[in-house]
Amino acid sequence: MCAIFYLSGQSDVPSLPGGLSSYTGHMIGYALLGGLALRAWAGATWRGVTATAALKAVLLASAYGVTDEVHQSFVDNRFPGVDDWVADTAGAILGVLAIMGLARLRRSRESRGRDV
Repeated sequence: MCAIFYLSGQSDVPSLPGGLSSYTGHMIGYALLGGLALRAWAGATWRGVTATAALKAVLLASAYGVTDEVHQSFVDNRFPGVDDWVADTAGAILGVLAIMGLARLRRSRESRGRDV
């Protein structure tokens, strides 16, 4: 969240490498935030990665995206946008889905190891 807040407060944000769009940057940042929030809600355990924890992580990241857009309204040369918030939320969903997939794979491997 600190990195997002810092970048959001910059008047002139540098271009992303490789010609990536700002929406891609939003999605990457919020995918990381969503994934980390899910791990926090899960108590840093794979078994704690549940639908409820995932929903909380997406809601937290999405709500932070709203506050990020409000923050930008106070920064010179920056403007809030619903499209940015949509990219934030989409990124959070993708990050959460990635962690949920990893958790499911991990639990599957653990259960097969116990059956042998």
